[in-house]
Amino acid sequence: MRPRRWRLLAAVLGGLAVVAAGVLAGPALLDAADPDALWNIVHGLCVPHQQIGLDPAPCAIVSLGSPRAPGYAVLKDRDGRTQYLLIPTDKITGIEDPQLLRPGSEAYLVQAWAFRALDLARLGHTLPDRDMSLAINSEHGRTQNQLHIHIDCVRRDVRDALARDQASIGPELKPMSEPLAGHVYQAMAIPAPELVRTNLFRRLARTVPEGSMGRETLVVIGATLPSGQPGFDVLVDRADPAAGDVASGEQLQDHDCALGADQTPTG
Repeated sequence: MRPRRWRLLAAVLGGLAVVAAGVLAGPALLDAADPDALWNIVHGLCVPHQQIGLDPAPCAIVSLGSPRAPGYAVLKDRDGRTQYLLIPTDKITGIEDPQLLRPGSEAYLVQAWAFRALDLARLGHTLPDRDMSLAINSEHGRTQNQLHIHIDCVRRDVRDALARDQASIGPELKPMSEPLAGHVYQAMAIPAPELVRTNLFRRLARTVPEGSMGRETLVVIGATLPSGQPGFDVLVDRADPAAGDVASGEQLQDHDCALGADQTPTG
């Protein structure tokens, strides 16, 4: 075995030892008390496994990336029936990290949206895009200091509120006419191709005071635009901890995926 493969194997074994100790010490790998737990799982286990040609467990998928495409891992979250997380393989703290303003960072959202297929596979049937969502919490509404995009079903009441407001959701951020999960979100609608062409992180950063991106949450939900073309509703909220708003866009998701019960499983 080549020296580099020996080093990678040693790293994997070392990571397994750390995880084993965590399992003995607590009930789950993803310990909310450890803000680096996600990073340790991806960097210490999933990526080394992929690099030596093993299954990338405990992740479902690992892409090591290239000069033109950022690397990422996809991990089944311990919470919920269907929820997955997309996590960069580079160290990116969260929505406030300046690295997200660089060209190419939109790929994280594009890939996360594609991997809703993993959620649907666990359901055993498809759902309309309007029932699926991506969410990134603010630094006040998260427990982990590694960017992770929640991929899961949307709450029924959120989907219905968006449907009522859809005709008035335009290309610029404006407050919705009714609160979502008790908070007033701003919303804008974009055609489906814009998710690929537009860096939503950079677009959001232009609308907030410099240095305050950490207070923002970003949610992307499938939509049919008034023109009839497929697109997305993009929702943002700003944390106000004193008012009880930690800007956790994940609250708009349903990790039990009640909307999935409206469909009949296939096969």
